Amino acid sequence: MEVVMNNCLAASSRRTTRLMPPTKRILRRPYSLTAWLTAIAAWREQRRFRWALKRMAKDNPHLIDDIGLTDSQAEEEIAKLPFWQR
Repeated sequence: MEVVMNNCLAASSRRTTRLMPPTKRILRRPYSLTAWLTAIAAWREQRRFRWALKRMAKDNPHLIDDIGLTDSQAEEEIAKLPFWQR
């Protein structure tokens, strides 16, 4: 009886994968255009955050506590900027 139930569960899981919309399957590809564009957008957002954090640490260091970072955490993030921007 247990084998039959396991086979039913396996069959039902196979059916649900076939019914997924095509967009979900495309997003799973690691080298799709969408994945690359998403990664580039994330890198740009991180770069903007680090640049703004650097300016905040220089101009208004008391605001770093307000966003929930310690001074050492802020310095670690600023250190991730390229050397010509530090």
